Amino acid sequence: MKQLLEILGIIAIVQGVAGLVHEFTDWNWGLVQRIGLLDGYEIYASIALLVLGGALFAAAESRKPGSG
Repeated sequence: MKQLLEILGIIAIVQGVAGLVHEFTDWNWGLVQRIGLLDGYEIYASIALLVLGGALFAAAESRKPGSG
């Protein structure tokens, strides 16, 4: 379970960074800008993904070493 949380955290952080890079450099990569529901809120969604990634890493660290 710890490894799953870490993998999901990495994915969330990478997508958050990609969304911010896209907003500031117009580099077409990542999923945030492709979701039409988020039009106009891409920066907020990218920041939320970064926070989610950090929370997933914190949850993974709080797990006991032998529990997953």
